[in-house]
Amino acid sequence: MLKEALEIAEWAPNVVIKLPLTEDGLYATHALAEKGIKTNVTLVFSAAQGLMAVKAGSTFISPFVGRLDDIGVEGLKLVRDLNAIIRNYGYSTEIIVASIRHIGHLEQAAIAGAHIATIPGSLLPSLWKHPLTDIGIEKFLSDWSKQK
Repeated sequence: MLKEALEIAEWAPNVVIKLPLTEDGLYATHALAEKGIKTNVTLVFSAAQGLMAVKAGSTFISPFVGRLDDIGVEGLKLVRDLNAIIRNYGYSTEIIVASIRHIGHLEQAAIAGAHIATIPGSLLPSLWKHPLTDIGIEKFLSDWSKQK
């Protein structure tokens, strides 16, 4: 894992190495952090796992909120907990929320302090669409046309 990561890191200065939250992944994260190579530790499902990734020197951590919700665990609580850990100890690690399933996940992740979110393309229109916006635009257009 480390050998491949070192090779990939040479591709460009902005490469971020994605590593799994496993024992070997944490060792690789630490070794890469010592070399100044950015990492994203993925498949984070608990605050303890996130803490280990942060302490190993990860640049980013990726909690999977939708997958937690699928098994009856509040995924967004993990984001709040990870944000508290990062703030409590002054770490610079950023949270990339993964497994976003709906607009509520995205909004609540932002409120919980997530820095970045990976979202499915099908969710994009819900970021700017709202029925009251559509009604407002229709009203503005109607009012405008009456002025002519």
